[in-house]
Amino acid sequence: MQMPVPNASVMAKRDRIIARLQQVLPADAVIHDAAECRAYECDALTAYKCPPLAAVLPASTEEVAAVLKICHDEGVPVVPRGSGTSLAGGALPTADSVILGVARLRDVLETDYPNRFIRVQSGRTNLSVTGAVEEAGFFYAPDPSSQLACAIAGNIAMNSGGAHCLKYGVTTNNLLGVTMVLMDGTVVELGGAHLDAPGLDLLGIVCGSEGQLGVVTEATLRILPKPEGARPVLIGFDANEVAGECVSDIIKAGILPVAIEFMDRPCIRATEDFAKAGYPDCAALLIVEVEGSDAEIDAQLGLIGQIAHRHNPVELRQSQSAEESAKIWLGRKSAFGAMGQINDYMCLDGTIPVSSLPYVLRRIGEMSAECGLDVANVFHAGDGNMHPLILFDANKPGDLERCEALGAEILKLCVEVGGCLTGEHGVGIEKRDLMHVQFAPADLEAQMRVKDVFDPRWLLNPAKVFPLDASAGRRAV
Repeated sequence: MQMPVPNASVMAKRDRIIARLQQVLPADAVIHDAAECRAYECDALTAYKCPPLAAVLPASTEEVAAVLKICHDEGVPVVPRGSGTSLAGGALPTADSVILGVARLRDVLETDYPNRFIRVQSGRTNLSVTGAVEEAGFFYAPDPSSQLACAIAGNIAMNSGGAHCLKYGVTTNNLLGVTMVLMDGTVVELGGAHLDAPGLDLLGIVCGSEGQLGVVTEATLRILPKPEGARPVLIGFDANEVAGECVSDIIKAGILPVAIEFMDRPCIRATEDFAKAGYPDCAALLIVEVEGSDAEIDAQLGLIGQIAHRHNPVELRQSQSAEESAKIWLGRKSAFGAMGQINDYMCLDGTIPVSSLPYVLRRIGEMSAECGLDVANVFHAGDGNMHPLILFDANKPGDLERCEALGAEILKLCVEVGGCLTGEHGVGIEKRDLMHVQFAPADLEAQMRVKDVFDPRWLLNPAKVFPLDASAGRRAV
């Protein structure tokens, strides 16, 4: 993966930059020792690594502003970092960059139950947002698989979703406002504790912008009352394509489950060995969860059962208790970790129309056989957010390159059927050079002009999102 050559003038004044940062931050908030910087050399896309010039851990909006002003004055690129769980290389540093981590920005600033919002610092983890309000009967809806670790800052950067986004939407549908610091240290407020702020939808631009426009330090989030009840059902099939057809038929029937999750046999077996969730050994598995009163749940699951039986399931099992439900979801939430125990893998993130699921699953199987690399599938089937896991051996010469090539072809397939390159992981560096597949030059130019307004010197999160050939004239030198 090509990255820009480090700026020699920045590297030459490294000591001065670190000294200036130490003037505005506590001593333990500026990390510049070579060994300690290695902790920030990559995110969860570990195939690519580069130690940064330094890393800083501010604990307030004011400290973030002071850091950015120094870096702006010195012409230093800055890479914002949440919890480092990005699967697209979104927090990969360059050798001349400063990592700005938000891990110390973790406070709850305000809760308002009558108006259904919570305001938090952006380093707070996703799951702990729900933890802060659940005793009052509320929850925060977006639930990425990494929700135990991932930060709200990263969720906003990548517009993250999760298993329950079919009903409740992704981050942008649950984000009301942000405090954001621009590259020159200016602090701006966008949106707020209300719906549909007047004027331009700048909040909509920021959510999903992958750290290209500013550093979000605080977020106002929508919280929702917990549903009266919820119940999942397991449905097993003897073919991936049949499971895909069942998903399409459920959506076409007008039923809106809170989640429809898909796992294929390689993932089912790995997850069962790891989490012991009691999954059947079948070719494909759906987890469909619905919410409401007992009567509503029974009615919805009855309709879903009728649709599933038209596809001859090998197993259909409703949860009978809260313990069973938790175990079913434990298996799904453990899928990525379980796969990591048996193989190196690259997790993709293409999104497709739900009606194309049977075709795309069949083509992925064919492409896997042609390439000679196995592919496991686990994804949010209800909204067509695919997560193919390409298995490879990182120690085998040429395997990573074959994996990347297969991944590129799968993502191109997603675009060809009317989908897009990413649903929730972002573009980062992983899909950067595929942006030409989805966007015409004029489209990319329009997006880059937005970055010109927020970050005229192109110092924020260098070499991400935009193909290097398209952005060459804009990058900081």
